[in-house]
Amino acid sequence: MGIGAIGGYSAYNSSYAMGMQSGAIAAGSAAAAEGAGKAILNPGESTKANPGKRVSPAECETCKNRKYQDGSDEMVSFKSAQHISPQAAASRVRGHEAEHVSNAYKDAAMNNGKVLQASVSIRTAVCPECGRTYVAGGETCTKIAYSNEENPYVQARKGLNKQGLLGANVDMAG
Repeated sequence: MGIGAIGGYSAYNSSYAMGMQSGAIAAGSAAAAEGAGKAILNPGESTKANPGKRVSPAECETCKNRKYQDGSDEMVSFKSAQHISPQAAASRVRGHEAEHVSNAYKDAAMNNGKVLQASVSIRTAVCPECGRTYVAGGETCTKIAYSNEENPYVQARKGLNKQGLLGANVDMAG
């Protein structure tokens, strides 16, 4: 067996996650790769190529080299491009987007604001090389209302509210 045929151990190896014995999948995949003369890049994945695809998920160079990077101006993780294993991508992207939501709540609390809405969407895509569905990224959308008492529009709105509420609660009994 050549170096790199197994590719190392990680907490996200699918053979461990499914509760199977580690030797069953890794050894079978390694034997198939040696027969083809190629090292396995994604251990635990099927060595069968999907119809219309160039390689199997176990040999996909695109999935092996995929990197994630944040494009916002906030101080959060992934400011520099980093590789995430396909098995861990969903939870890592979800955690990253939760950082944006947390920052929105902190910003609202520090600046006399109120978070009206915060939503996270996770995008998926299909790898063009092996046909595997992967997490392509995420997006956080937040809406924060800030109170500004000096703003003349806010003062006019409060004046209108005052006019509408005057006399609304009159006690005629007393």
